[in-house]
Amino acid sequence: MTFDPATTLKRRGVLRLLAGVSCACACAYAGAARAGTPHVGAPAPALVLPTLGGVDLDLGHPTGQVVVVNLWATWCTPCRAEMPMLNAFYEQHRQDGVIMVGVSTDRSRDKAEVRRVMEAFAYPAGLLADARTDLDPPRVMPMTYVIDRKGFVRAVFGGMASALDAAELESAVRPLL
Repeated sequence: MTFDPATTLKRRGVLRLLAGVSCACACAYAGAARAGTPHVGAPAPALVLPTLGGVDLDLGHPTGQVVVVNLWATWCTPCRAEMPMLNAFYEQHRQDGVIMVGVSTDRSRDKAEVRRVMEAFAYPAGLLADARTDLDPPRVMPMTYVIDRKGFVRAVFGGMASALDAAELESAVRPLL
């Protein structure tokens, strides 16, 4: 048997990918039972989020609208990959009663970078570090919660190795409109 560095590196890359997916799945499973981690059928946790635009969003009470909460970070590649789709979804459905909010898990000192990223998007965002909330920081990202008009979590997307796609989000939100 001969040593082929390219084959070895490919195998290591696959093993790292599988380890990462396994870790993400385990973290998502472990996080599901935590008190501040929303799960389908439960009331949404309180969330008062000071937005980058200076307005406080209070999502702790039923809003009468469908709310999509996306937890993301500037350094998270799948998070950044799904943001244009989230923005397009928001633009398409905000007249239907959909509120989209981005909650960055970046540190407060990274607020300028979060602001720079969010300039490209129409939906409001803020930092989890600035929020008053019962919501636990996610163990995996991106995490997206769909909350119905009465304030109950109806879908949870997260822990995926790739970004959420529009069809998945549409299938979760459409019945709630």
